[in-house]
Amino acid sequence: MADIRIGNNYSNNINSISTKEVKRPINQNAIGSDFERILKEQLDKNSKVQFSKHAQQRVNQRGIELTPTLLNDLNNAVSKARDKGAKDVVIIDSNYAFIVNVPNNTVVTTMAGNEMKENVFTNIDSAVII
Repeated sequence: MADIRIGNNYSNNINSISTKEVKRPINQNAIGSDFERILKEQLDKNSKVQFSKHAQQRVNQRGIELTPTLLNDLNNAVSKARDKGAKDVVIIDSNYAFIVNVPNNTVVTTMAGNEMKENVFTNIDSAVII
């Protein structure tokens, strides 16, 4: 019988133990700045034109110099095309043509000026001249 009483006392003690929630302060500034940093990285990543493996090979083969000015022009052209609802665009400047998949921000292929003559661009829905 003593065992039962001890068991009862034990279970009563367990039930009577009060547990206090331990609240740790959350640094809202740290969370906000982390979120802001991650969001900015993703937006920057998504807003910059990337080159597919094929396009990178063509850039190297054709000796196309991807200057900061040219990359900025490409990014602006893609942004304008996106604003107009374009999906696949050819971007043409005085020396090169770039075929870009707008939703993926990816240059699919490129060609030099002499290759553009008498060439037909297919599977595009828009063109931007820079």
